[in-house]
Amino acid sequence: MRHLIHHHLRKHTISFKHAFDGIVWAWKSQPNYRVHTIIAISVVLAGLFFRIELIEWVMLTFVIAVGLVIETINTALEATADAITREWRAEIKIAKDASSAAMLTYAIGASIIAGMIFIPKIF
Repeated sequence: MRHLIHHHLRKHTISFKHAFDGIVWAWKSQPNYRVHTIIAISVVLAGLFFRIELIEWVMLTFVIAVGLVIETINTALEATADAITREWRAEIKIAKDASSAAMLTYAIGASIIAGMIFIPKIF
């Protein structure tokens, strides 16, 4: 039983390390990931400055997390497509465009939510 628990914990530790490696790789190699992270930090600082309510923190935390998740998935899809071929293919263009469209759709929605929270506090 003890061996089973140790094995289970070791597997999860290795999985966590791979996930963390992915975050580090995305930060180092993907300008858009850095931009989204810097925007997220700026939003948190604005939240602290304006002393936003708990429900607003919940909304912003969710929006920030979803944005970083979508950007990471978009990056993974692009890397996978590039690994398949560097040649232009309509199917790969569609996959990359649709993945980018998901990020754009998110960014529009996130901007609206941020505006609903911060604009009344500014004016």
